[in-house]
Amino acid sequence: MSPILGIYASQMSGHLWPASSYESIQTVTVGASPVSSISFTSIPSTYTHLQIRGFSRSNYPGTSGGIENYIRVGNGSVDTGNNYTIHYLAGNGSTAYSGGVGSQNKAAVGYSPRTSDLANTFGTYVSDILDYTNTNKYKTIRSLAGHDMNSSTASDIELWSGLWMSTSAINTISIFTLSGYSFTQYSSFALYGIKGVA
Repeated sequence: MSPILGIYASQMSGHLWPASSYESIQTVTVGASPVSSISFTSIPSTYTHLQIRGFSRSNYPGTSGGIENYIRVGNGSVDTGNNYTIHYLAGNGSTAYSGGVGSQNKAAVGYSPRTSDLANTFGTYVSDILDYTNTNKYKTIRSLAGHDMNSSTASDIELWSGLWMSTSAINTISIFTLSGYSFTQYSSFALYGIKGVA
């Protein structure tokens, strides 16, 4: 597991693109009132790729695992059709697991801890949306994520990948959690544009 994660991590932001290639587009931080989703709209088409840096916690009260953070993308409005795939590889220090599913109405990028987890813990992830303006290909979303809830069975490091099966350029993004639940205070999501060719 570790060599794979090391290889993947070496392909993430700093290795592919120098720091000067990143430009902040927008940051959304949740206030005292939980929000069910956050959105980035009117995204400029002047970059090669996009990157989202997420830091989140949910108000889900369950006791089994974290809950997934999902993403939808689109042009003008987000696509809610079954045009996404989800793949993942994860481990908790003792067990590795993987899976994938197609024909989904969203992709996944990471996890948020629950209200029953250790106080003040957050899930984090870095997600790259590659060639987001290219109208000749489907769009790939890849994420390196993790959450530590002070438990060997509820703390993971994860690799996520998703595919949006559309050739439309992306100028709108929505991130949300399990239906009926919300991101809690201090959850934060930052969108960056990446200049140059990787």
